[in-house]
Parts: sequence; structure tokens; C-alpha cells
Amino acid sequence: MLTLSAVPLGAGTAGVLLGPTLVGAGGAGTTDLDSHFRYLSGLLLGIGLLFVATVPQIERRTAWFRLGTAVVVCGGLGRLLSLLVSGAPSVPHLVGLVLELAIVPSLAVWQTMVATNRRPIPSSRPDR
Repeated sequence: MLTLSAVPLGAGTAGVLLGPTLVGAGGAGTTDLDSHFRYLSGLLLGIGLLFVATVPQIERRTAWFRLGTAVVVCGGLGRLLSLLVSGAPSVPHLVGLVLELAIVPSLAVWQTMVATNRRPIPSSRPDR
């Protein structure tokens, strides 16, 4: 989990620091493009931090993990729409699409199984 969190942490940090030049759009954009790119990169960094925060006691962080997953899937659906409208992006973006629409949702299923298996078994003894 921590290894996969390196993707949004690294890409988010790089995007915040480098702006659109990260994806080869240096000098071609406007200040609005730069601002928006760095903002979205900050959100990506925040998503990475959210997932890292779930690792300790992951069995108890189901709601946070599902929220993070929902945000990632929304982004992946936007990327999928871009693929359908504008054509296939570069390989790193295709890898991102697989992470967003397949790997992260699979991890959410895994996290749910971990949480379910860690729940205490109710006692049949009445409390005294």
C-alpha cells in the first residue's frame, strides 16, 4: 500500500513544483493552465497523503479508504473520457488509468476483506 502511495505522492509533488513542464508542456501554457495544473497536482498529493494515513490500522479506516478510492475513480473516469474524446495519451497516463479504474478499486475490496476479518466476534455471553 505504501509503495502504491508513492505514485500520487511523487506525481503530485512533481506537478506542484514543476507545473505543466512535468508533462512536456513547458512554455506552451497560460498562467491559468499553470495554476490549474499545480492545483490538481496538489489534490493528487493530498490523495496520496490520505492513503498513507490509512495504513496504520487499515482495518479500521474503511470509510477513509473508500472516500480516497471514490476520488481516484472519479479522476480515472475523467481520464477515460479524455481517452475516448481525444485519443490515447502517453504510456504513463495509460498506466494511471489502469491504477485508477482497476488497481485502486481492487485494493478497496481487499481493504474491506481485511476490515471484515479483523472485526471482533460477538460474544454469546451477556454483559454483566
